[in-house]
Amino acid sequence: MTAKDEQPWRRLGLTDEEYRRITAALGREPNLIELNIYSVMWSEHCSYKHSRDLLRLLPSEGPQVLQGPGENAGVVDLGDGWAAAFKIESHNHPTAVEPFQGAATGAGGIIRDIVAMGARPVALLGSLRFGPPGERRSRYLFERATAGLAWYGRETGIPVAGGELYFEECYRGNPLVNVLCVGLLPAGRVMRGRAAGEGNLVLLAGARTGRDGIHGVTFASDELTAEVEEEERPPVQVGDAELGKALIEATLEVIEKGLAVGVQDLGGAGLSCALTETAARAGSGIEVELARVPLREEGMAAHEILTSESQERMLLVVTPQSETVAAAAFEKRGLFCTTLGRVTGDGLVTVKHHGEVVARVPAQSVVDGAPVYRPASREPKYYRELAGFDLLSLPPVEDFNRAFLKVFSSPELAGRACSDESGDAAAEEGLLADFDRADAALLQPGLAMAVAGNGRQVYLDPYRGSLFAVAAAARRLACVGALPLGITDGLNFGNPEKPEIFWQFRRSVEGIAAACRALELPVVGGNVSFYNEVAGEAIYPTPVVGAVGLLDEPGRWCGTGFRREQDLIYLLGAPEASLGGSQFLKYVHGKVAGVLPPIDLELEKRLQELLRRLIREELLGSAHNVADGGLAVALAESSLRGECGAEVTLPESSSPETALFGEGPSRVVVSVKPGPGRARFEELAGEAAVPAVLLGRTGGKSLRIAAGEAARIDLPLGQLQKVCGEAVPWRSR
Repeated sequence: MTAKDEQPWRRLGLTDEEYRRITAALGREPNLIELNIYSVMWSEHCSYKHSRDLLRLLPSEGPQVLQGPGENAGVVDLGDGWAAAFKIESHNHPTAVEPFQGAATGAGGIIRDIVAMGARPVALLGSLRFGPPGERRSRYLFERATAGLAWYGRETGIPVAGGELYFEECYRGNPLVNVLCVGLLPAGRVMRGRAAGEGNLVLLAGARTGRDGIHGVTFASDELTAEVEEEERPPVQVGDAELGKALIEATLEVIEKGLAVGVQDLGGAGLSCALTETAARAGSGIEVELARVPLREEGMAAHEILTSESQERMLLVVTPQSETVAAAAFEKRGLFCTTLGRVTGDGLVTVKHHGEVVARVPAQSVVDGAPVYRPASREPKYYRELAGFDLLSLPPVEDFNRAFLKVFSSPELAGRACSDESGDAAAEEGLLADFDRADAALLQPGLAMAVAGNGRQVYLDPYRGSLFAVAAAARRLACVGALPLGITDGLNFGNPEKPEIFWQFRRSVEGIAAACRALELPVVGGNVSFYNEVAGEAIYPTPVVGAVGLLDEPGRWCGTGFRREQDLIYLLGAPEASLGGSQFLKYVHGKVAGVLPPIDLELEKRLQELLRRLIREELLGSAHNVADGGLAVALAESSLRGECGAEVTLPESSSPETALFGEGPSRVVVSVKPGPGRARFEELAGEAAVPAVLLGRTGGKSLRIAAGEAARIDLPLGQLQKVCGEAVPWRSR
């Protein structure tokens, strides 16, 4: 190893050029503690140095936006004096190392982000991806991660209302755990993470600080190794849901009493992040004494205290007059609350340890001074090769029942039905519907939330696949009758320093931006997770879009299940789809290839507006987004969820396989009661210029689908239910 490799900044993940920027900002050489602060804050996880430039493409403003990107979470106005705070975050690398704690602390971290805005968390959604389910390691990661997410939600009283689950080869060593949290707050009481008011006090509240998670953000800003379990265990944080619940209640009490000037979650980079970000946002400085930090381990060095990511901690800024009352809110719940220091006016974060100044850094340079990289971008070779795959070369299906069961029993579909670790979420107070009953989770005040994202589609076409993700998330809300108010995005990609990976990222962000502009959806916050690779092999590019909306009419919403006999079944929206990138192509023919169908964003917008009007006028018995598996799977899911069969004849298509299993955007299956409601339904669809194709009727205890003379599916609902129970082996034991 050369002397250059031994340079301390290099060991901390900083480049020589970044080190020069730091010395220029300080006007001197930094000491090791200051280098640690810059190292964690200039990591990809905190500084977004490879993504910041492109993220500016995303629209973030709108009349309903009370807080956009740049704070702990975004906030949108719900009307009637209420607002919703929401955000999505990833915890991928920690989950690969210790799945239970990785997922649990991912939930804990996003919950605290919501609380820091002054909102009471009301629901969680998970967007999870793992390797092939037949492998022992994938089974372990899945079971432990879902258990960790469910445990933290259950112990804090926040229901996990559903989400999405995928199993793909590319996630074998690098699982994805993205968690969305939504909270409610008075619209006039949005709290922000700002250290405002010279002379105000800086409080650290919650659990003791230990060595868990030290340099966790730099760990999350690098590729995983094949030996990650043994090599990288120290960065994984450890959660305590009981303390997390107490911290939620204490923090909200302080905010509700008007005692807090600013509140900041302690997550990635720990105190280093909380101190510098709150000071930078307010244009102020902070002076603290680390010896006052309650520790749970002896002999912790100053840099360890500053970079520890121990969970269940909050930083609060209060006036001197509020100090005693604010501290009491935490202490009466068995939590620590200590005054670390005060707000200053010099713009510097000054850190003392036992009275000695060990670091003094300009807050703005730490938070905003990281370089902005614009990596090379190159279209991957595979892109055009896979797009050129001839779908007409596929052998025709001889047994459509068998083909359907192969698709329907795929782990992406059956695994969701069998994943019951979240418990009886629908029984939670205030939760009207979870993903077992509707395309979006629905909460008591009419607040709806959904997630969408298909990495396989984005791999085949990053731009169009990302358009699909935004449209699908918003469409899920429309299927329950909700108007989307904003989105949050979790962007999961490989190493951005590789031109092919950055091309995927760039095209994906451009697609999200285009869809958001067309659908008038502001992006109020999100998360970028790079370096999701193992031994140089990247995951599929996986943007996950979380959307939050509000019912047009409180109390009027729509589920996915066929609930009545003899209702008419219609396909609303785009009549055509494609087998490119479909479940059918993967699970029947073992291929991931093909071209995704186009999307008409004007039709998409009209379809969503029509759905909301139909539900507002109570014309629909059910509404279900057509997604993975195509029309045949959507019909099966609606039949199972309502315990009512269906008999339909599909319109002509390029092939019966495409008619049954083709996937594409802007398609929803609805059921309508015969009689006067049918005429009104068709009238409104015509006015909206949204195609409405009559497919058949609900009824019986079987699913019968005809797609031409020889293409028929005829299966009893009992058999479909059994397939769901047996498709994922470890769930049926």
